[in-house]
Parts: sequence; structure tokens; C-alpha cells
Amino acid sequence: MSDSLRLSVPDLADPNESTGFFRVADAAIDVDGYDPFNEQARLDVQSGRRTPIVATVWSEAEHTRPIGAAIVGRGELDLVIDPLFRGKGYGSVALRGLLATARGNLTAWSHGDHPAARVLADHHGFLPVRRLLQLRSGVLKSVADGAGASGTRPHDGVTIGPFRHGDEAEWVELNARIFESYPEQGRLTVDDLRARQAEPWYEAGDFLVARDAHGRIVGYDWVKAEPDAADGEIYVLGVDPVHAGKGTGKALLLAGLERLAQRGRTTATVSVEGDDPSAVRLYHQLGFTEHTVDVQYRRRIDADGAFSTH
Repeated sequence: MSDSLRLSVPDLADPNESTGFFRVADAAIDVDGYDPFNEQARLDVQSGRRTPIVATVWSEAEHTRPIGAAIVGRGELDLVIDPLFRGKGYGSVALRGLLATARGNLTAWSHGDHPAARVLADHHGFLPVRRLLQLRSGVLKSVADGAGASGTRPHDGVTIGPFRHGDEAEWVELNARIFESYPEQGRLTVDDLRARQAEPWYEAGDFLVARDAHGRIVGYDWVKAEPDAADGEIYVLGVDPVHAGKGTGKALLLAGLERLAQRGRTTATVSVEGDDPSAVRLYHQLGFTEHTVDVQYRRRIDADGAFSTH
């Protein structure tokens, strides 16, 4: 069956082709409980910065049926197979076809640390290099109330308030420094920021920034409360390395949780690097527990074109 698989680039401007492509991801969400494409991948493919690939097979009832979807480009690869078609070898065939045209080092996310992804990664020369913990907390109101006024006040004359028009360039520069090692966040541009602010879920009051006594941005906690979502989300939280260890991060986090509680959310989720013990410890102290894990794999290519195992 797997030899009938065909890879092609859909025209996402065509409603039928777009529906077929994203239907695969929606089917995976229904079964797995999480999105196989993160927000950045979806924004990249919709803006044309990365390329969508659809995997189809012949079906007498539907002629060609999309059973897999991938997003490739910028040194990244995302791939998902419709749960109805898993275990038939389609994932391996699709990945082999995608890798045939991929050059150089390549990273790929396995959202939810799916066991099938581990097998594919090992078979095709990918090594796990990063763990992103998805944490969840309840009792947001009690956390915010228990912190007290002093618990949400940072030190050294730093104040917390809303993001303001005109802060864009300064925020992008700070975000790039904070997330220098994590390009999917650190390479955001002013246009990327504005695209997110144009999303239906965006509320200006959910974007909190910390400013020093001179008015410079030294940290931020952008929270997200989508209208149809039960959970709130710590969308992204960052602190200028110069201000690390001074309580700014905790103050921002508590202010963000308080904001989510005000927005009617009783639970919150957050993504945190598995190799950041201080951040993990802080979230655990505030009642967050591990919900799921995302694993990033990397394929390294040596100068002679061979796979590297280190």
C-alpha cells in the first residue's frame, strides 16, 4: 500500500486543497489531543515562508485522499499522518521522500513525544536534542490571591504594565537576545509580532511588560485567553538576562496568572524548556504539573554528506 503514496505541494489558496491539508492535522488533534503543527509552523506556511506538502493515496471512493501533511523549509520539518492510516508504513515512505530533497542540518518536532516519531527519528538518523515540557496548573485565582500585593511587585524600581504602541522594535530586540538559542521564538520580527496582534484572540491587556526606572523593557509575560478555550496560556515569558535572579520573572508570571484569572480562566498551560531547572522549579512551586512533552530531533550532516551521530 505504501508504494501508492504521492507527495505534492498543495495550493493553500484553493479552499479544497487547503481543507484537505489541514484536515489531516485536525484528525490528529482529535485522536492525539494536541496539534502536530505548532503556531509558528502554521504562520510560516500561511505566509509562504515554509512549504506545505500533502501526502495522498488512491482511494476508489475519493480518488486521491490526503493521508499525511508536512511543513518544510528554513531547516525545519513537521510531519503528521492521519491516525486512520498509521501503522501501514506511510510515515516512513513520506519521510524518506521529504528527506530526499532536504539538505544540511534539519530539525523536527514530535509533539507529545509520539512513540512512532521516536522510531522514525532513529531510523532516519535524527537524535533528540531538546525537550519542551507542557505544564498545566489549576486554581489560578488562589495562586494570584495567595501571592499578595508584595508577591507581584518586582525589585529595583521595575514596574509592570501593558505593552504600548511604539514598543515593537524594542520588544523584538529584547526577545531576540532572550531566545537567542531558540530560533522559532528568537527570530520573530516586527511584522511577526504585528501578525500575532492581528489574531482574533489578541487582547492588548494580556501583553504585560516590565520596565526599569528609565522606562526600558526588561521583561514581558504575554498571556493568551482564546474565546473558545477552557485553559488560559502563558504564551511567552522572558526576562532580560541582566535582570535574571532579581524576582522580575516571578513577578511577571504572577501578574500574568492574575490577568488570566480576571479573564475568567481557572487553569493555565505553559511551555518550558526541560533543561531549565530554575524555571521548572518555579512553575512547580506555583502548582503546575507536567501534562505532556514535546521532543525536538536534529539530523546532523557531516562535511562529506554522511549522517553524524553526535
